[in-house]
Amino acid sequence: MTKQLLLVLFLSLSSFGLYAQKGSISGNVKDGKTGEALIGASVFVDGTTLGTVTDFDGNYTIPNVPAGTVTVKCSFISYETSSKENVSVSEGNSALVNFVMGESTVALEDVKVVAKANRESEVVLLIDQKKSIGIKQSIGAQELASQGVSDAAAAASKISGVTKNEGSGDVYVRGLGDRYLSTTMNGLPIPSDDVDKKNIDLNLFGTDIIKNIGINKTYSAGAYADQSSGNVDIVSKTLSEKITIGLGTKVNTNVLQSGVFDNFKTTQNFKDVSFGFYDLPYQTVDAVNNQSWNTEKRDLPIGYDFSILAGKKFKLFDKDLSVFATLSHENESEYKDGIYKKYRSNVLDNSFNDVEQFETKINTTGLLNMTYDFDANNNINFNTVWVHKTSDQLYEQGRNGEGYVFDQDPQEDGAFVRDQNLKETNLLINQLLGSHKINEKNTINWAVAYNQVKAEEPNRIRNEVNILDENTVQFAHVGDFQQRKSQQNIEDSELNGYLKDEMIFIDQDDKKFKLNFGGNFRMKERDFSSQFIGVRAKGVQVSSIDNLDEALLNRSLYSNNSLIIRDRVADTYNATLDVFAAYVDAGFQINKLSGTVGVRYEKDEMEIDWNVANYVGRVGSLSNSYDNMLPALNVKYQLNEKSALRFAASKTITLPEFKELAPFEYVSPTGRVTKGNPDLKNSENYNFDLKWEMFPTAKQLVSVSAFYKMIKDPINLAQTRGSSGNFVYENTGDKADVYGFEFETRFALIKAETTEMPELNLVLNATKMWFKQDLLEEFQYNNKTESDLQGASDFILNGTLSFSNNKEKEFMATLTGNYSSDKVFALGAPEDFANSATLFNNEIIEKGFVTLDLVLSKKLSDRISMKLSGKNLLNPDIEQTQEIKPLSGEASNEVVSSYKKGISLSLGVKINLNK
Repeated sequence: MTKQLLLVLFLSLSSFGLYAQKGSISGNVKDGKTGEALIGASVFVDGTTLGTVTDFDGNYTIPNVPAGTVTVKCSFISYETSSKENVSVSEGNSALVNFVMGESTVALEDVKVVAKANRESEVVLLIDQKKSIGIKQSIGAQELASQGVSDAAAAASKISGVTKNEGSGDVYVRGLGDRYLSTTMNGLPIPSDDVDKKNIDLNLFGTDIIKNIGINKTYSAGAYADQSSGNVDIVSKTLSEKITIGLGTKVNTNVLQSGVFDNFKTTQNFKDVSFGFYDLPYQTVDAVNNQSWNTEKRDLPIGYDFSILAGKKFKLFDKDLSVFATLSHENESEYKDGIYKKYRSNVLDNSFNDVEQFETKINTTGLLNMTYDFDANNNINFNTVWVHKTSDQLYEQGRNGEGYVFDQDPQEDGAFVRDQNLKETNLLINQLLGSHKINEKNTINWAVAYNQVKAEEPNRIRNEVNILDENTVQFAHVGDFQQRKSQQNIEDSELNGYLKDEMIFIDQDDKKFKLNFGGNFRMKERDFSSQFIGVRAKGVQVSSIDNLDEALLNRSLYSNNSLIIRDRVADTYNATLDVFAAYVDAGFQINKLSGTVGVRYEKDEMEIDWNVANYVGRVGSLSNSYDNMLPALNVKYQLNEKSALRFAASKTITLPEFKELAPFEYVSPTGRVTKGNPDLKNSENYNFDLKWEMFPTAKQLVSVSAFYKMIKDPINLAQTRGSSGNFVYENTGDKADVYGFEFETRFALIKAETTEMPELNLVLNATKMWFKQDLLEEFQYNNKTESDLQGASDFILNGTLSFSNNKEKEFMATLTGNYSSDKVFALGAPEDFANSATLFNNEIIEKGFVTLDLVLSKKLSDRISMKLSGKNLLNPDIEQTQEIKPLSGEASNEVVSSYKKGISLSLGVKINLNK
């Protein structure tokens, strides 16, 4: 009965707009005196929510207008609102309505004109880009919807010079990764959800909460200085007076494989998860001999997602209060299989040719926005974003009995490793922003935010054993913690804000001058703890790797000392970062030349206290203070109406992260160990950009950029010297030079001359870079004296081909491709400096690969639309390689890590519940 009701409801909603007769209205808007096109004028159908803004040529089109007689209005600041009555709209045709606007004859003090451009629109954002002084690009919600983008990381990768690493989810701008990037929301810093990252995982922000995403590749004095490649700013959605429900299902082709789909494994922790929330049944010390060490199984590992958004405008004390909220929840499964190897001094250290990883991801994201307009000149805006994510990761290597680990006890062959780790993160962002126009020449903007992050690995389980034969498994033993359970907790809190005052001194047609001055602050604190409980199990055997409980939950083995519980003092560190800054920025225009010149004083103070194993004496602390005067220049010369030349120069800094300074050692599932370095220095960056761009039409763009960066004391992840096999953060050179070129174009291959004609658009951008880092003597080996920067790609290519039939029930298809070239995962190092010509570890390279996504969408009616998408269609190998040079024999390039992500297929439906 329920299924029948749902079917009737679906068919009813689908047919609601089936017989609706609609046409469109298009035209042009010009100045009545000069005849020039008016850009950004608002044109709308009176009494409806249908409307748009004019493009660079003053043209506009309003689609999906109900057939009949309507009134069309046009408004623009300082012009009289113009109306065209009795406009006849017929089905399938476009009515032509042009406007010639006359200047307002009403005194300005008697009228209040409020114009709010729709910054979800591709046209409006291109207008913003054209008008801006700095080198900034944005992508709005409308374009994201047409491309089928589902999150902020994928959204950012649609912008020129930007790519997303399909393996890690990291975003790279101009080939430079996490360390050189900063992320803000509505102009305010937001925290990372991962101890290993400076920036938050942009995959967490679904497009339901995104109005637009902008990337500013040049620096201005009002921004925090810890950036070099650019700043990613997520502008969250505000009022949307509609109610929309989204439903979808998704599956990964790797998961559909026989033997995976019907045997999809999870960690022991997953059975205590409800809707992504983990209920910890035992503390770590009690979990050792009370909770199972075995894995679990998940039935029907097919993903799903659900979302709802709603908005409404109210009157409160006779003023406008807008409320907008959205909530989304998704669950998806992934499976990877491949290989993993490690070399030390060009000799095989361990080898696994059957690595498997099962992962279940559950994300819940919510946004609440409230905007209160006191009047046309004063408003406040409150945003709160809540993100809860859970990742259940089961990693195994060596199940086939062919694993090898050097110097393993009881034997080197038959090694098997299992790592069960559930990661749970709660993130809360709270922002209050205000804008006050004191008078025509003075505007004050302010904001304050309080953010919290709680990231936990509540019960990580790790086992290292040897498969002696098909019926015998013996616990490995080269220490007390090869069978262990651990707990890790991170709690971050941050208070930040800004105050800006804009004062206009000259505002003439050909001359303008204004001053922006203000200040920013950040006060960030982190509490970190990690507790290990191990089980010493020398000589203990069980019959199967899938039933380690046979021994580890056997009370008698503890009583006779075959199993001995080992613990150690918890590793902890406490860190604070305080940032205080003041700046002044002057904006000017003299005929065709405009720009900003500013200077920023910023003081950054960082303190860390730690108590960790593997550090001599365990206890230590540091107190670093960084004082910088940071100039910034952005200049634009308007060559003609449609093209401009831009130049920018600035100084910025790169601060070490807490985890890069605190000497805590984190062990990855593969066994790689990464350690912080208290001696790490900050980097100073000198940035120069030159860009030419042309906007042939409202939706077309051609641009070419050249840029150069000089980085003093660059920070890189490098392999350590000595026999530990660890990775450590180091200042590996005195300086690094980065220079490159960037090209972007967007144009119509097939242009719709009239409504309901098909349209085919192409967006293409490419970035080519060169890096040179002179290595310090202690990082030189085998005559290698220079290297690339860690995490930097020298070539990036992005392309999007999109088709629309422009019918009332629109069909759209979007094909997107991305490529980023090889990059250094970790720099090499000599094992023994005295013998660096023979005893060394070469750099590890992440190989470049191509990704291809296809999104098909169809509007079934006014209320219902469907979307089918295929992500990662080429399913390339994601590899890391390392050149191996043995003492005898030929050098070879070995694959040290490889896997495929699989193709992700999804089907979704969105229902608009508004009347």
